[in-house]
Amino acid sequence: MITNGFTYIAFLMFVAGGLLFLQKNTKWKVFDLVPPLVWIYVLHMVFCTIGLYDLAETKATYNGFKNNLLYAMIFVMLLRCDFRKLAKLGPRMTAIFLGCSLTLAIGTIAAYPVFMGSMGGAEKTWAAVAALYASWVGGSANMAAMENAFSIDPGAYGAALALDTVCYSVWIALLLLAVKIAPKWNKACKADTSKLDDVAKAANAEVASSKKIPTAADWIFLIGLSLIVSVISQKAGAIMDQGLCAIGLDMFGAATCTTVFVTVLGLICAVTPLGKLAAVEELSSIYLYAVVSLLASRATLVDLVAAPMWIVYGFVILAVHVVLMFVLSKVFKWDLCMVSTASLANIGGSASAPIVATAYDPNFAGIGVLMGVLGAAIGNFCGLAMGYILQLFV
Repeated sequence: MITNGFTYIAFLMFVAGGLLFLQKNTKWKVFDLVPPLVWIYVLHMVFCTIGLYDLAETKATYNGFKNNLLYAMIFVMLLRCDFRKLAKLGPRMTAIFLGCSLTLAIGTIAAYPVFMGSMGGAEKTWAAVAALYASWVGGSANMAAMENAFSIDPGAYGAALALDTVCYSVWIALLLLAVKIAPKWNKACKADTSKLDDVAKAANAEVASSKKIPTAADWIFLIGLSLIVSVISQKAGAIMDQGLCAIGLDMFGAATCTTVFVTVLGLICAVTPLGKLAAVEELSSIYLYAVVSLLASRATLVDLVAAPMWIVYGFVILAVHVVLMFVLSKVFKWDLCMVSTASLANIGGSASAPIVATAYDPNFAGIGVLMGVLGAAIGNFCGLAMGYILQLFV
């Protein structure tokens, strides 16, 4: 069992580096089917489940690295993001996000009568399910807000948290795996990817035209800059959250405020000379693998035993969500990149959505952030509406 914080981080990065090394230097077909990013997630999930990591002893290290690296990653990724090009995706991006929210709502309501008895009864569970839906549209702050709005049974709330944790952990792995089938999805749905491709091509062409080999000075400056931006953003996010709470706007939370701040700062810096710094692509990839490794190292499958019917209910909701999103994608010609990003923006929030978006192209980080912020803004309203609907089953 790994109990030392430094050993914990060293092992996470060793596994990530080892898999990337094998992909680069071997001809193993397994990496053609499942990319290293997914293998990293799955392996650490298994390691966590079998108890390789002492969660209590490594908690301080995890907390010290995860958020700090996450916000640094978002900042670095956005240095190559031209928001003026992303703005062209506005209405389409909003429609896909709301489509994901709607299909999750349909799955939640349709499956609830089937599972409510085995989960503890409608009277005990409706509020917890409403809080879960608020979280799946927005984030954990929205779920906490529902706890204040409704009188939620503690046991049901704990089961909903278990559902959220397990389904999120599995879902992010599946969405990363789905990157490989994007061409098939887009072909089946006759997806219009022209604007999305234009954003990626324009950004990639600009990077290629100004590409230079990064020096040690480039690396040190960019690492230092991204880390100090992460610190400043978290301080600013906490102050913003306090200010919003003071005027009654407590639906966002410090994490969302921090994400908004670092996003705005990254977008501003992207149109300055900082946006042309060398090593941006390389460092953003390193941060991505580090963050995914950290998240996976806390994704245990033990909760499956603790609340089995809740977990099954969660996966049924996701199954309905996938089927309906495929139907909507065929009707409106939505591409898998935007659908996957919107799906994780709903279920994971603004901080995790860029992970899937950048798996398609590093220049799409801003799309995930914007969708996640939209979810935080409407999550409370959606959770309240869901609560009133589910009360009808009591």
